[in-house]
Amino acid sequence: MAYISKVKYEEASEEVKALIDEQIRDHGKITNMKLTLLHSVPAYHALMEWFPLEETIEAFLGERAVNFFCYAISEENDCLLCSAFFRQILKELDIDFDTFEFTEEEDLLVQYGKAIVRDANNIPAELFDQLKKHWNEEQIVAITAFATIMIATNIINKSLAVDLDENLLPYAQK
Repeated sequence: MAYISKVKYEEASEEVKALIDEQIRDHGKITNMKLTLLHSVPAYHALMEWFPLEETIEAFLGERAVNFFCYAISEENDCLLCSAFFRQILKELDIDFDTFEFTEEEDLLVQYGKAIVRDANNIPAELFDQLKKHWNEEQIVAITAFATIMIATNIINKSLAVDLDENLLPYAQK
């Protein structure tokens, strides 16, 4: 059970109602996490920066690699909600993360994402050497910033015990 309620549209301020309407217009629905975050509009906006960064890194990594990166981070961080979200995406792409053969770049992203979660203070220099073979410094900074927002999303969902969205229930188990 969630520690923080979801914002109720009928009780929300006009600003929050507009943000809910925007999400529904753009995505067809609004997630439990976003309805929880909307108790604090600045917190909501901070974590919604995930989307511009996602577009930035998708431009040079591709959508599939970004999904692998997010799933690896969420699994390593033990975030049920985010893991289920990306598990649903992978299932729709008919990909079994545990047996899939990644490209060299995808494998490197998975390693990097897991390393950031495990111990951001001790990421092996060799891993950065490998990253630099594929991406420039600007791109590595964008990838890393994106990972930190993914981790922040994981932490919000875990700390506040945000309820799984109904559509994610079938993906809550591997």
